[in-house]
Amino acid sequence: MSSILDDPKNISKFDTHNMLKLISELPCQCRDAYGIGKKILLHDMPQKIDNLIFAGLGGSAIGADVIRIYLQNELKVPIVVSRNYKLPGFVGKNTLLICSSYSGNTEETLASFEDGLSRGAFIITLGSGGRLKELSVKNGFTHIDIPSGYPPRTAIGYMSITLLAVLNQLGIVEDKGGEVEKVYTALSDLRDREIGIDVPITKNLSKTLAEKLYNRFCVVYGTSDSTEAVALRWRGQIAENSKSLSSSHVLPEMNHNEIVGWEFPKKLLKDFKVIVLRDKNDHPRTQKRIDISIDIIKQSGAEIFPIERENSSFLARIFSLIYIGDFLSFYLAILNKIDPTPVKRVDYLKKELMKA
Repeated sequence: MSSILDDPKNISKFDTHNMLKLISELPCQCRDAYGIGKKILLHDMPQKIDNLIFAGLGGSAIGADVIRIYLQNELKVPIVVSRNYKLPGFVGKNTLLICSSYSGNTEETLASFEDGLSRGAFIITLGSGGRLKELSVKNGFTHIDIPSGYPPRTAIGYMSITLLAVLNQLGIVEDKGGEVEKVYTALSDLRDREIGIDVPITKNLSKTLAEKLYNRFCVVYGTSDSTEAVALRWRGQIAENSKSLSSSHVLPEMNHNEIVGWEFPKKLLKDFKVIVLRDKNDHPRTQKRIDISIDIIKQSGAEIFPIERENSSFLARIFSLIYIGDFLSFYLAILNKIDPTPVKRVDYLKKELMKA
């Protein structure tokens, strides 16, 4: 039986803003992003960095989460992603503060910039313009311009890979150019062979998962070792693109609380769909925890889909799992018969906040 996900006319009927094109171009975006970062001229580079803070929200913060997980075993200084108006109390003159706002007008990020400025932090800003760029230039900081015209969530390559090149310039991490090329190759192959629009549902992982998740509640599990940011990305994409509610959590933490909840309400749990994102970098004990957790969850009747990639590069594996979720969320939007691009409730919320 044919699927509507294999019908280009049906897809274009709902995808009126061409989200498919933006998702499909992620491999090139990642390569382009590293080039942008390598060309940035940093102003008055700090002599000492005690901690690294990324300030951002939503699509402007998920890239920082990816960087945090990817570099957590390489960085010699603490790294924190701040999603708030106010920065942590330890921020000071030896803090590298990277404020990310794709639009440049995210009010929490602007407040974080002002907070960091008042404490003497070394600030770099990232975005496509707006008030954040104005403040950065006015105060003599480096602003990284990235291409405009994207919904923030589709600019994850620009909001993450660009930062890897900047951190290399600062001497914080080694050059990642070779790793980025592996990301480009892995994502291109994955799109063309396994998850892209031209791959039929009989061979398409993301289309198959979308049909499994249609009209069901999805729970996404990652691990603190490798896939925590990916699980968060899946939840965000399912919400923004598919307009569907889901949840996410990470192991081993969920083994100390949420695992107990897989008992009630019985009638609902049996219809849940569970995505388990795992990686060979996961701690051996965490891998064992995943296996046991799957056995426990199966008792509820929920259907479970473990997903893992075999790429040699850790960064390529992270982005490959992200890409599977990005395409899945797009296909689920089509099944929901809705345009994946608009986020009307976010727009409404921002308008109401402007009145306050």
